[in-house]
Amino acid sequence: MCGRYVLVQKVEAIEKRFQVERSVDFVCSPSVNIGVGRSAPVITDHDPTELNMAVFGLTPFWAKKRLYFFNARAEGDRNKENDPNYRGALDIIVKPAFRRSIRSKRCLVPFDAFVEGTTEKKLSEPFLVHLTDRPGPHAFAGIWDDWQDPLTGRSERNFAIITTVANRTIQALPHHRSPVLLHRDDERLWLQRDLPLADVLALLRPYPAEAMNAWPLDPAIKDPRAEGPELLRPTGDPVRQENELVFSVDLLLQGMGSGKR
Repeated sequence: MCGRYVLVQKVEAIEKRFQVERSVDFVCSPSVNIGVGRSAPVITDHDPTELNMAVFGLTPFWAKKRLYFFNARAEGDRNKENDPNYRGALDIIVKPAFRRSIRSKRCLVPFDAFVEGTTEKKLSEPFLVHLTDRPGPHAFAGIWDDWQDPLTGRSERNFAIITTVANRTIQALPHHRSPVLLHRDDERLWLQRDLPLADVLALLRPYPAEAMNAWPLDPAIKDPRAEGPELLRPTGDPVRQENELVFSVDLLLQGMGSGKR
């Protein structure tokens, strides 16, 4: 499951990449360890030209208490064996927590790379996964909702990342799930509010394994409070051999900034 990810680009780079502008109250800092409960940038189908903040961990509007669904399985309750060759029904459309959002509340979740643990040891054996076919930032397929705390009356926007079956690179960690990573040509399609449901579901497929790589990290990143570029330094060989490592921790030196226009 994708419960940690990296976003260290400058806000200006994210705006340029996704052709958006930050909201007036947008405040964000670079992080190599974005986890559940943290606020992070999203681009929603309701405001496709604006970069906003939302809490990682979806609570549907009808919930009586905070729930923090950070991942939404594309298959729903199907494919419990996590068969990587599964091509059956995608029951995310019937899950009570997700069925409204997958139809009318979709978002892009910008990221540079993501952290994945192994199936057995989870984040006690972490890997940094990055794309090798294009520079970042990239976008997860996300869903969002607005939830109002019944005790305080405070309203909060939150989101979850959709997951699908693992490709060969993720299987090699080994792990059985992967976040849905959108191709650039599909990002605006994902935000199209009148997109037929069949076309929405067609986008929930694994990213090509040959366009990804991963390397092992220090388990220190398991601590949700941990930060710093040293957390991304490889502690071993990459899963797939490359001529060079295209994702560099030097990116952190750029900072992300939250300067006001």
